[in-house]
Amino acid sequence: MVSVHVESVGGRFPRARVVTLAGRALGGIPPTAQILIGIVSVQVGAALAKQLFAIAGPAGTVTLRLFFAAVVLLLVWRPTLRAGRRGWPVVLGYGLILGMMNLCFYQALARIPQGITVTIEFLGPLTVALAGSRRLLDAVWALLAAGGVVLLAETRGDLSLLGIVFALGAAVCWGGYILLGAALGSRTSDGGGLALAMAVAALAAMPVGIIQTGTGLLTPWVLVAGLAVALLSSVVPYSLELEALRRIPPRVFGVLMSIEPAVGALAGLLVLHESLRPAQWLALCCVVAASIGATRTAKTG
Repeated sequence: MVSVHVESVGGRFPRARVVTLAGRALGGIPPTAQILIGIVSVQVGAALAKQLFAIAGPAGTVTLRLFFAAVVLLLVWRPTLRAGRRGWPVVLGYGLILGMMNLCFYQALARIPQGITVTIEFLGPLTVALAGSRRLLDAVWALLAAGGVVLLAETRGDLSLLGIVFALGAAVCWGGYILLGAALGSRTSDGGGLALAMAVAALAAMPVGIIQTGTGLLTPWVLVAGLAVALLSSVVPYSLELEALRRIPPRVFGVLMSIEPAVGALAGLLVLHESLRPAQWLALCCVVAASIGATRTAKTG
């Protein structure tokens, strides 16, 4: 377990009290609302991040997002480095997956519309939900998702192939993120494990961001925008999701998360004015319906 070191913050408030207050603040929100707030937050954050690409580039934006997210989470949770033999492998693995997922997602976001990026990325958790199943009904959900992919392929004339490849990479990482997320929640306490994992993710992404953007990362308004993206895209959603996973069954979590592609498309439409073709909206709906169906009918035993 990741332990929380009890000292003072600014000489006035004990760190344990800060952690307790943060935990109570999260615990006071119903888990369903936690997930919905997290989904909206991360997709609005992604739409705002895309507007930074012209100055900071995709990798630079990821670096700022993960760096500020790590700083905020470390200040809030104040974890020590005593994660233990069982905790550190999960923290390191979760952090590396988190860094790679964000790098791939933002590289895809720079090349294809947000709604399509999130739809392709969502194939990762859908594959996790269907993996190992031999039921006929689950084969139906898999075929429905595959139909969505085929529809996207049919409309690929205006889509970047490299962007699709990056989105598929993000999908693979998202699958790993889900598998490691439950382990992180069970082997670490409060948000300490998430804070350490976010620091690992920031360190993993930083060299790529510095190489791509250089001193442009230090522009004052870019730093402020990076902090806002970090709060919207990492601190708020990841904290809420991790807390929700502790309180509701994974099946319910999966059903609620299934609406994320639709929210991503709406965020792209409203913030970035990215319109999708009717066939692309249909493809998105196929993936969302397949995910909802797979998670609602999943065996719980």
